[in-house]
Amino acid sequence: MKRTSGTSPYEGLYGFSRAVRHGNRILVAGTGPVEEDGNSTPGDAAAQTRRCFAIAVKAIEELGGSAEDVVRTRMFITDPADADAIGKVHAEFFGTRRPAATMVVVAALLREEWRIEVEAEAMLDDA
Repeated sequence: MKRTSGTSPYEGLYGFSRAVRHGNRILVAGTGPVEEDGNSTPGDAAAQTRRCFAIAVKAIEELGGSAEDVVRTRMFITDPADADAIGKVHAEFFGTRRPAATMVVVAALLREEWRIEVEAEAMLDDA
């Protein structure tokens, strides 16, 4: 099993990895819009979504995959009015691949300013 870490201050504090690869499967943990310095990504839901997926795809790449290998995404959002903006960013990253996707409205996320948190799963070719 291989693991990779990101820049979230919660990884070490809460004891989790950004992503884990087991065989040909890569699982990316809940990924909030966190910048390199640990601060939240400023801006609207689209900007935060771009940051979340950039972090997730980077973790997948570090474990030998790519955005093309993503088969499932989960998006936890705090305002249903953001769904269109978030969905359009999802399409920027995965539109041609069209992974199974879920978007769920939740009451809150870990940081009050977060509008989205994402998870992703990738499957690599067996070869």
